[in-house]
Amino acid sequence: MRTAKWLGTAGVVALALTLQASEQPQRIISLVPAVTEIVFALGIGDRVVGVGSFDTFPPEVEKLPRVGALLDPDLERILSLRPDLVAVYGSQTDLRKQLDRAGVPIFVYSHAELADVTVTIRALGDRVGASDRAAALIGDIERRITAVRQRTEGQPRPRTLIVFGRESGTLRGIYASGGYGFVHDMVTAAGGDNVFADVKQESVQATTELILARRPEVILELRAEPLDPGMEKKERAVWNTLASVPAVRNGRVHIITDRRTVIPGPRVGEGVEVLERALHRQ
Repeated sequence: MRTAKWLGTAGVVALALTLQASEQPQRIISLVPAVTEIVFALGIGDRVVGVGSFDTFPPEVEKLPRVGALLDPDLERILSLRPDLVAVYGSQTDLRKQLDRAGVPIFVYSHAELADVTVTIRALGDRVGASDRAAALIGDIERRITAVRQRTEGQPRPRTLIVFGRESGTLRGIYASGGYGFVHDMVTAAGGDNVFADVKQESVQATTELILARRPEVILELRAEPLDPGMEKKERAVWNTLASVPAVRNGRVHIITDRRTVIPGPRVGEGVEVLERALHRQ
C-alpha cells in the first residue's frame, strides 16, 4: 500500500501491468495434445519447452522433449525443464500434488462437451496473456460450426454410428460414442443423429447385436493415426459381415483418420467440416 501511494495512480497501473507481464508463463509444458495445439494456435509456441508422448501437431512439436502422458508422466524430466506452467489432465491427481509440492504452477485440463473447447481456449488465453488471440480462435470455430449448421439445415439427418475403437480386423471390442461428449456434439453439428444419443455417457460398448438393432445409416469410424490404403480397405471390409445394416448395404462406412475429429482443440471447427463431408457426400 505504501508503494502504491508513492507511485501515484499512473505508477500503480504501470506496476500492475509489469507484474502481469512478468507472471505470464515463459516455459510451458503440456501433457495434453489439445492444450498443446491451443498454445501453438495462440501464437506462443516458442514458449513450449516440453510436450506429451502423443503430441503430433503442429509439426514443431517433433523437436521438443517428451515428458510422458496421461498414464506415465515423467516428473523428473518435467522438473528438469524448469517449467513455469504445466498443463495436466484433471485426472492426474498424483502429478498435480507432486507439482504443487515443487511449486510449479499448473493448468488443469478437463473436457466433456464441444462447448468446453472454447471455454478451455479462453481460460488458457487469459492465463498466458493471449486473450485477444483466444477470442479470435473462438470466433473462427464458432463461425465454421454455424456455417455447417446452416448448410445442413433441412437436409436429411442420417442415423449415425460413431466408432472410436475396436480390435483390428474384427468387430470385437467396439466402443462407440454415446449421447454425451464433444464427438457426439461434433457429429450433431455436422448434421447427423447419433444412434446412441439416448445413452447419456461418452462411450458405449457396442456389440454387433446392438448395432444391428440400431440400424445406422452411416458408420463413422474415427481414428487418430493414418492407415495405408490397403489396410484401410481391409478394415472397412470387416463391416461387410453386417450386410443387413443400412450403412453397410449402401456403402456408407467411412474410416476417417483425421486428428481434427478426435482432438478437442482449436481445429474442432475444421473437424466438424470433415464430418459434414462424410455425412452428406453423395
